[in-house]
Formats: sequence, C-alpha cells, structure tokens
Amino acid sequence: MGGDRALRGRGQHPSARGALGQSRVFLLTYVLVATELTCLFMQFSVIPYLARNLGLDSVAFGYLQTTFGVLQLLGGPVFGRFADQHGARAAFTLSFLGTSVLFLLLAAACSPALPGVALLFASRLPAAFMHALPTAQMVITDLSPPEERPAALGRLGLCFGVGLIFGSLLGGTLSTACGIQCPALVALVANLLGAALSFTCIPASTKGASAAAQAARPGGPKPGVFDLKAITHLLLLPGVLPVFLIKVVSGFPSGLFMVMFSIISMDFFQLEAAQAGYLMSYFGVLQMVIQGLILGWLSSRFSEGTLLRASVLVFTAVGVAMALMTSIFHFCLLMPGLVFSLCVLNVVTDSMLTKAVSASDTGAMLGLCASVQPLTRTLGPTLGGLLYRRFGVAVFGHVQAAVNLLVLLVLWWKPVPQKRDKLQ
Repeated sequence: MGGDRALRGRGQHPSARGALGQSRVFLLTYVLVATELTCLFMQFSVIPYLARNLGLDSVAFGYLQTTFGVLQLLGGPVFGRFADQHGARAAFTLSFLGTSVLFLLLAAACSPALPGVALLFASRLPAAFMHALPTAQMVITDLSPPEERPAALGRLGLCFGVGLIFGSLLGGTLSTACGIQCPALVALVANLLGAALSFTCIPASTKGASAAAQAARPGGPKPGVFDLKAITHLLLLPGVLPVFLIKVVSGFPSGLFMVMFSIISMDFFQLEAAQAGYLMSYFGVLQMVIQGLILGWLSSRFSEGTLLRASVLVFTAVGVAMALMTSIFHFCLLMPGLVFSLCVLNVVTDSMLTKAVSASDTGAMLGLCASVQPLTRTLGPTLGGLLYRRFGVAVFGHVQAAVNLLVLLVLWWKPVPQKRDKLQ
C-alpha cells in the first residue's frame, strides 16, 4: 500500500513496475522505438527503387507518399485515444502488427508473379496504425516526473538517430546484396519480434490510479476511441491551443524544406546518392547528440518557455542563413542550428502540452502532436514544389525567417503560460 502510494505520488502506476521495473520499461521502450524507426527508414530507402521498378512515374509516386501521410495524419489522434483507453501494451502491439502487415505487403509487391502496383499502394493502408513513437512518448510522459520529462522525451532522439543511420545503411546494403525484397522481409521479422516483446514485457497500463479514475467519469458515458469531439476538446483546454499552433507554424517552413530535400540535394547541391546518404547520417548524428545529450542539460538549467523562445530565435537566424547559402558546405554549417531548433521545438512543446492536459489524455494529446509531421508530408510536396519551381531554394529560408520572426514577436509580447502536470 505505502509503496503504491509512493509510486502514484511520482506520477507512476504500480503496474509499470511489473517484472521489469521502471528503468527497464524505459529501456525496452527505447529499444522498441529504435527498432520500428530503423525498419521505417529501411522502407524509405527501398520504396523509390521499388516504385521505379514497377513503372511508377513521379506523379504516381507523389500519390503514394501522400497516401501514407494522410493515413498517419488521420490515424494519430485516434490511435492516441486508443492508447489512453487500452494501455501501452495494446498500443505497442497494435503498432508493430500494423507495421508487420505493411512489410508483408511490401515484400509481396516485390514478387513479379503478383500485382506489384496494387500491393504497393495497399501496403500504405496500415500506416494509420503505425504510431510506436507517440506510444513511447506516452509511456515516458506517464512514468516521468514533470521536471525530468523534457530530458526523458529528448532521449527518444537517440532512437531516431539510430533508426535514421542504421535503417538507411541496412536498407541500401541488404537490397544491393540480396535483392530489393530482402529489407522488407528482415523488417517483417523485426516487427513481429517487436510485437511479441510488447505483448509480453510492456505493462498493460502506465496510467496512475487517479488518471484511471478521472477517465472513468462517473455519471456520464465513456467517450469512445473515435470520439472526435473529445479529441478536439483537448485543443480548447487552457494553454493548449497557443502551444500547439506554435508547434505547427514554427516548424512548418523547415518541414517544407526537408520534404523537398531529396530534389534539392540533386538539383541545387548536385549530390550523388551516396553523398546524400552521408548527409542524412550527419543529420542523424546531430539529432542524437542534441536531443539525447544537450537538450537534457539545457532543460535542467532553463525553463521550457526560455527554450521555446530560443528555438524560434535560432529558426529565424537559420532561415536568414538558408536564404544566403550557395553550396553544400554552407548547408553543413547551418545544419546544427536547424537540428537544434527542430529538436527543442518538438520536445519542449510535447512536454508543455502533456502537462496542460490530464494524465488520462496524454496519449490523445501526443497523437495530435504526432499528426503535425504527416500534415507537412501531405501538404509539403505540392506547396514546396510550387515554391521551389517559382523562386528557388532561397524561398525556403525567407519563409522560415519571416514566419519565425513573427512567432518570436508574439511570444515576446505574450509569453506562453507554463503549467505543471495536473495529476502530480
């Protein structure tokens, strides 16, 4: 009894202790996220070549990418509510099973005896269930004290860096050595293993007893997983909408640039495929260092509001530098600032938003946050393509500087109020 009360006092649930203990739950969560992200980047390194082998032109390939983005955009908030109501174990297991179906269909699309184009588009459908990262963020949020939350969420950046580096490397190496179907089969096995580990080792729930009682809401019907009114209601809570809008608006210009980066690297920087791969590895290493190490140090010394303003300020400066760059060397010099701003913006806003809602709604809130990147991937190719063709690379820097300068002025005029976790 006393031990359970002590756990709840730190915002933890007794079931999270389980056979593994909290620290081992954290470690397993990081491993599961790194596994899914590695497989995801293996897919990204294979899809363009498979699409070309199947005869898809650039327009059809754009439809393929848009389908993936739209499904993740629509699935994120709903999956977040599913995680809140059914627990981390069910959410992780469902995510890995959905990813397994994706790679099974992708492997089948590689077979010349099967309708490859139809299977390739069908492989995008499970994207609505592929949300291991928001689930991991929910676990970290539920089990970590508010003051340690930014550093704990930041360490997920190590998982992203590992996935980016090893996923790209494995995808290219396996497809070259063993055929284009091999990475899909390896990823299928890895995701089935992830589903088994999730089902057997992840706690059924990481919510505290108070959160479970609050979610029950006696006297009224329990909102369902697909209750869109309950999802959108989160944005109307005090302190939520301003932070969410900053997250979307401030990061959107750099998201446009990253969506168009594959074309920019070929046309503007004149990079070969191997050189572009090295540049992405550089991006992954920077994210691992900044989000995994530097951000934890900064969050222990500065408030979240200060870090948020710093990220927007650096975004503005990087935008000016991006408008002036003329070579890949210039881009490599400004990339640390770009990665710093992206990491700080994402982690700090996620932390602030989860503190602004009740512990029973952290999964739904993180699901909304996870929809921001798919939104960029959905709108980015069309909007970014139009801007690039009409104005060139410099327009991305001008837009980023102008938008973030406006956000910085708004933040200076009316700082975002900071709240501690309601159930702490």
